[in-house]
Amino acid sequence: MKFEVEYSTIESVAGPLVVVGKVKNAQYNEIVRIKLPTGEERLGQVLETSDKFAVVQVFGPTQGINIDKTTVSFLGETFNMGVSENMLGRVFDGQGRLRDSSTGIVYSTRRDINGEPINPAARGMPSDFIETGVSSIDGLNTLVRGQKLPLFSGSGLPHNQLVAQITRQAAVKGTGEGFAVVFAGIGITYDDATYFTNEFKKTGALKRTVAFINLADDPSIERIITPRLALTTAEYLAYEKGMHVLVILDDMTNYCEALRELSSAREEVPGRRGYPGYMYTDLASIYERAGIIKGKKGSITQLNVVTMPSDDVTHPIPDLTGYITEGQMFLSRDLVNKSIYPPIQPLGSLSRLMNLGIGKEKTREDHRGVADQLYGAYAKAQDAKSLSAIVGAEALSDSDKVYLKFGDEFEGRFLKQDFYERRTIEKTLDIGWELLSLLPEGELTRVKKEFIAKYYKKKETK
Repeated sequence: MKFEVEYSTIESVAGPLVVVGKVKNAQYNEIVRIKLPTGEERLGQVLETSDKFAVVQVFGPTQGINIDKTTVSFLGETFNMGVSENMLGRVFDGQGRLRDSSTGIVYSTRRDINGEPINPAARGMPSDFIETGVSSIDGLNTLVRGQKLPLFSGSGLPHNQLVAQITRQAAVKGTGEGFAVVFAGIGITYDDATYFTNEFKKTGALKRTVAFINLADDPSIERIITPRLALTTAEYLAYEKGMHVLVILDDMTNYCEALRELSSAREEVPGRRGYPGYMYTDLASIYERAGIIKGKKGSITQLNVVTMPSDDVTHPIPDLTGYITEGQMFLSRDLVNKSIYPPIQPLGSLSRLMNLGIGKEKTREDHRGVADQLYGAYAKAQDAKSLSAIVGAEALSDSDKVYLKFGDEFEGRFLKQDFYERRTIEKTLDIGWELLSLLPEGELTRVKKEFIAKYYKKKETK
């Protein structure tokens, strides 16, 4: 039985934190209700407790909290949220409150937003291909159901457009099973929030999407719970309703900045670049909520946007993210400057679970070989390009000239894709073969001869 206990013993307010004295039996992560003298109420969460005090993190501004006249009620429960299939097609704020003007929702049940750890022995092996309709992902950095794959971007790069395109196009190939997208905008601008909601509505993607929007001018501490609200919703849809769910968290850098702000307010000893030493564990508590559970029909796949400060991949946020997740995709400024969208750089990107989700009866039997050959040929094209910048294109060997042409065609036909163009995996691989046909057959050393005989288009591509 839960008991609500009220205190009027606030000792201090520091940033987003309120210290309440003479508190008994408060629990870590317990939810509190803060009632201001004006009658306004705000929620908070216990971060630290002892026999003498409790430190409360406020989900909202701390302005107006009067030490003498404000009361704090400890509710005896952790932060939980209502979940239901009716959430599909709706837009919420960073605390799980409805942002749209439609009618309310009748929730089926309530769930703790911190979730429960998945027993490693109960985890299933990811093995099903998710078709995003984007060639540079499907063909070279395949996303597999149950995987967690980050998108490393930078300031000003079109990661929002790519996220919107994937939200609209993604599906588990070859199944008629339910597929949903849970989108969490973490600390995004009002313009970006408007872009996402309008794009989802215009393309019809909103019907199968649950969106949580935490704006840049919302309390930064709210960003701590926004991704957890999204993942709790995803877990309900996946493991209770048997749906395949793609969770998109945009942007985890804003989440980590809020984590650093909270750590600073608590006067904790800082780690690398001022971020808390437990940031790895905290990020893992989010990323590891992706996966497949044996005996459950649904699954959770994560695509997490990480904008790298100063495009620095060694920055603590992308660095720690890379250790936890199963690969990474990089957006390239060089490709953006060439007007190539989506600007995913193949040579820096990797999907570690790709082999589990491709091949015969999943994508196509020649997929692995085509991807390897395209990687290799594009790498040689980049070498030829670097050499031509030194000695000039005319001084290149005939072989280097062939690869130089291949590189231009690869960027212009394979990587470059219209925002509203959805390519099937078969179309992607066919384009790959058209490009490989620019090379002499003897150069195709990474593709089986039987596939060369079947797909290689001799002299068909000028």
